[in-house]
Amino acid sequence: MRTEPVIAAEAVSVRLGGRTVVADASLALRRGELALLVGPNGAGKTTLLRALAGLLPSTGRITLAGRPLAQIAPAERARLLAYLPQGHVFHWPMAVANIVALGRLAHGDPFVRRSEADEIAIVNALALTGTTPLAMRSVTTLSGGERARVALARALAADAAILIADEPTVSLDPRHQLVVMDLLRQTARRGGAVLAVVHDLGLAARFADRVLVIERGRIVADAAPQEALSPARVASVFGIEVTMVEAGERNVPYPLRPL
Repeated sequence: MRTEPVIAAEAVSVRLGGRTVVADASLALRRGELALLVGPNGAGKTTLLRALAGLLPSTGRITLAGRPLAQIAPAERARLLAYLPQGHVFHWPMAVANIVALGRLAHGDPFVRRSEADEIAIVNALALTGTTPLAMRSVTTLSGGERARVALARALAADAAILIADEPTVSLDPRHQLVVMDLLRQTARRGGAVLAVVHDLGLAARFADRVLVIERGRIVADAAPQEALSPARVASVFGIEVTMVEAGERNVPYPLRPL
């Protein structure tokens, strides 16, 4: 028997600047699932994620653990859902360990000494993202790829049931892209529900349990990777011709030419 969704959206729409950016989007994500959201530039990916995280006003219905998002206080929402925005911008020269510790703010008083559970979560998040050697360094001295992993560590330290990540592999080299994708999959396998935006269709096909395709604000596919990223759909949505190549146990789309 399938478990109840830990996050769900029904007919969610978002208007920005007088135009509809997301239109009637519906999805449901359960614990243990890694869902990856793909779509062309400007399709509404970030807007949809921000609405799901409660950061943008929307119409329709969004629920976390079966409860309407609007009825959940911000502190409790932060314990249920960790949001990783794109960009990984850090304005202050704080030590990496202190940046990661910010992920624990929803679990206690920021003016009280961190608990043992906080310390364990911070250490685990640093280890999982391979940022332990960077713990004492100022975040402003790091490369873009290192900052991306620190930002992910901060989100993981929250130990939330839901992780929403907007382009978590941006600026990462190929090795660390694979490391982060595997980490997102592990997070789901440990009982989390993970929804992330990626641009690399090959990564989406290799790692996702489900792929959601969004085009001009509408979700046009929500299915297993091979179905969601069929050559016909990729051609229609992304305007490219692909061939399917074997990668491990899956077939993934490989771009050939623009159409």
